[in-house]
Amino acid sequence: MLKRSFDILFSFAALIILLPVFILIAVSIFLTSNGPVFYVQQRVGRNNKNFSLFKFRTMKTGADKTGLLTVGSRDPRVTAIGYYLRKYKLDELPQLFNVLIGNMSLVGPRPEVRKYVDLYDEEQKKVLCVKPGITDYASLEYINENELLAQSSDPEKTYINEVMPAKLKLNRIYISEKSFWVDLKIIARTAAKIFR
Repeated sequence: MLKRSFDILFSFAALIILLPVFILIAVSIFLTSNGPVFYVQQRVGRNNKNFSLFKFRTMKTGADKTGLLTVGSRDPRVTAIGYYLRKYKLDELPQLFNVLIGNMSLVGPRPEVRKYVDLYDEEQKKVLCVKPGITDYASLEYINENELLAQSSDPEKTYINEVMPAKLKLNRIYISEKSFWVDLKIIARTAAKIFR
């Protein structure tokens, strides 16, 4: 109950405070590339149910048809403004709407696409028992995930066999020790990493 109340208050306040930033980003995307301002993608949430996740669009329209993973900071599918939105995690801001709606929390395992969730074993599926979040231990550990994948000759294989299992292990650690104070610590660490 405390977690949901905090999610509502924080996301509502953040959306109001950040409204000028939202407008500036939206205008920048509109003026510099063709396509919608927002990107909506189906992700898997609590109880293994799909939901629509909101982000600012950082790629050329239709780019996700060539692959779901972003590889390297200069992925040619990423727009000029998209590079900076991704670098400073500003593309994630619309997920505050997801938090306000209630299909995400501020802190929790990052929601994955169905393609990769279908590869989870029974132990890994336990991360689906909680509401997904904008940030968590795995987000902090793999904040530069696309750079890591850029070093691989087969990024998707590296993601499936190495990165994804490691992230899911961190997800399960979060679930085992989750509390309001742990959430506050993760939010503070996330903000510090982004600003640094």
